[in-house]
Amino acid sequence: MSDDGVLHFNPWMDFNDGPPSENPFGCDPDPEQIAVFLDTVFSWCEGLIPLRGFVDKGQGRDGKPHNIWIPADDTAPEKLATFAGWANREGAAVYVIPGTVEEQGQARAADVLQMQAIVVDLDAGDIPAKLDHVTRHLGTPTLIIESGGRTPEGAAKLHVWWKLTEPAEGDDLATLCRLRGEIAVKVGGDTHFRSAHQPIRVPGTVYHKHGHQRLVQIREHRSVEVDLADFAEKVAEMPPLPGVGFASDVAAPTAKPGIDAVLTTPVREGAVDDWSRFQGASAAIGHYVRLVHEGRLDPFAGWEAICGYNAAMLRPSWPLDRLMAESERLWELHVKRNGPPLLRAAHAGAPASPLPTFSLGALLDDTSPMPEDIIGPRVLTPGGLLVLGGAPKVGKSDFLISWLVHMAAGVPFLGFTPPRPLRVFYLQAEIQYHYLRERMQQIALPAAVIVAARNTFVATPKLKLLLDAEGVARVAEAIRAAFSDAPPDIIVIDPIRNLFDGGPEGGGENDNTAMMFFLKDRVELLREAVNPDTGVILAHHTRKASKHQVKDDPFLALSGASALRGFYTSGLLMHRPDEDSSVRRLEIELRNGPALPGKLIDKVKGEWVELNPLNERLVRKEVGAKLDAERLRKHDVILGMLLDEAASERLYTAMQFAETFENRGGLGSKHTIRERLSVLATKGFVKFLRDPSGFGFPVTRSRFGYLCVEGMQFGAPADHVDPATGEVTTTARPVLPSHFKCPQSGLCLQVENPAVWVYPEGLEDDLTHMSEA
Repeated sequence: MSDDGVLHFNPWMDFNDGPPSENPFGCDPDPEQIAVFLDTVFSWCEGLIPLRGFVDKGQGRDGKPHNIWIPADDTAPEKLATFAGWANREGAAVYVIPGTVEEQGQARAADVLQMQAIVVDLDAGDIPAKLDHVTRHLGTPTLIIESGGRTPEGAAKLHVWWKLTEPAEGDDLATLCRLRGEIAVKVGGDTHFRSAHQPIRVPGTVYHKHGHQRLVQIREHRSVEVDLADFAEKVAEMPPLPGVGFASDVAAPTAKPGIDAVLTTPVREGAVDDWSRFQGASAAIGHYVRLVHEGRLDPFAGWEAICGYNAAMLRPSWPLDRLMAESERLWELHVKRNGPPLLRAAHAGAPASPLPTFSLGALLDDTSPMPEDIIGPRVLTPGGLLVLGGAPKVGKSDFLISWLVHMAAGVPFLGFTPPRPLRVFYLQAEIQYHYLRERMQQIALPAAVIVAARNTFVATPKLKLLLDAEGVARVAEAIRAAFSDAPPDIIVIDPIRNLFDGGPEGGGENDNTAMMFFLKDRVELLREAVNPDTGVILAHHTRKASKHQVKDDPFLALSGASALRGFYTSGLLMHRPDEDSSVRRLEIELRNGPALPGKLIDKVKGEWVELNPLNERLVRKEVGAKLDAERLRKHDVILGMLLDEAASERLYTAMQFAETFENRGGLGSKHTIRERLSVLATKGFVKFLRDPSGFGFPVTRSRFGYLCVEGMQFGAPADHVDPATGEVTTTARPVLPSHFKCPQSGLCLQVENPAVWVYPEGLEDDLTHMSEA
């Protein structure tokens, strides 16, 4: 400061020539907080930022205010930090007008062109109560700043900021200033902020009033952005703080225009229409940015549409460099909020390719080898879509997991053959992690298959995810991370229902329009983002349908059937022909190859197997099933009777048993009983004792002898007391066979070891039935 009391100031030389020294009071500007503040208040704005340096009161020194203007660009944080350093050495506070102007020297309210943040200054009264009120009604703020001052009660004075999603100018700027004043009125804040040119302290600089040095500091910072119109509605609905604020008579702002109106309504400069040129351009650009990001519009076509809107609807049009800058800004913001785009890099800067066409001659002359099937024969082809349908709990997921693991190992499964070990990404939304690993461990898989598929089969746990534009981007990133060296051969979505996005109309999977949107704008988009030749498998539920409908055309049972059948290249449908049987039938429909017959499949000892269709009845299936059940019932009744009679100390030859129990227990005539005994003897359930003299029965002239079944005991178990020790033991008298009927010749042959009951080979089904009974 010179003798005449004037501080002569060269904006940058004086700042940079100041000696770098630590403040003896330990309070220096914080460049990081300055940078955060500038990002919140000026990151969207263009033009110059007006700054002011005032010598704070109560220091015993005077000085003129010093104004500088710095560009609202990447250099602003460094320049403002330099200015703050100079101000700190001079005992000056740093203020900013939170908006941009066009030229140096401008600082009036009318000169402010853009603002992008709303602030309320809480400088008196019960500040914590006021902060709680605005936060509760207006939402979490972006910044809460302690300005350095204190109330008489000792509370820190606060500046509360909300960052907008886009800069306000024209009428929106007037709305912003009105909202600042209205908030202040309702909570007892500083109403001077009705004016656009009201300055405010910059966080990261130093407060010097009355000799108290404090850092103007950020108490809280959150990545929060608000829409101006939405925020205005909240301000209008916020009640005054009781005992402090006053109601506002300002009417709520009108709603934002719809995109259809924006795209078809010309807008003139000077804010003379319902919305400004900036509002219209931002809305139109944002609309096309979303379409490009979701892959619904090629980026080249998106830029053409933006340029077309600029030329047709903005009067006068924006310069192309400004249009490009605003487009890039909104693009970067959209990507930051919604994740990486799907197709921008693949098609950016190039027009859509022409539709391919081929003449008859070209098709006939092309004898090049056919593409290799992903799953043969023609079940899943490159770029193909396979739908696996079935009712809930029919076993789709279990079957699908077994199938996929075999494909990942390069091992055939039920006649479906992979050319090599395939890379499989299984996106499932039904089974949580722990139950998924339990199911994987329970599925019976050959050891060689497990070893081969350990790293080529990748599954997700149950996801709380909607396969919308953001979901597609997240899944694509997960697939790239899982298979970083090469894209997957198969992407599986199980089930469609839990991930379904029906588009703007919000239809369900039974809505054909919604299903077509999901297939074209979600599934195909995901495939294109990963690898256009990847095969896709969708697991889908079926509607309730009668057996007759399923028999006539099983694929009509698929939810959204007409859309699916017009889109997929292969269809598999799993159903139970007989609800009382575990056997499933797998119907197969192919578009890219010859028809394949359906398969009968079942899960035996934990493994899926294909059954011989020749063993299936073709006519009178229900009658045959009833007869089978009756034969099995007689089987059980006869064996049970023989056990009970032996326990009652009665043994029988075949003829005597048939005559004794004719028409008892629903066994029918003696001839029927003799036939069933003969069958049971052939199958090894009944054997024979030729010499029962040990049980008090005479030797018979019968061809085979007395009937004997496994586990047979003669009489009730007897208790014996040891005279020496007094120990009581229970003994039983087993009836062991001496002969059996040969299942091949029907001859009576001697048993090798009576203590070991041996069944002929091939009777697993009968033994299983007995164990279940």
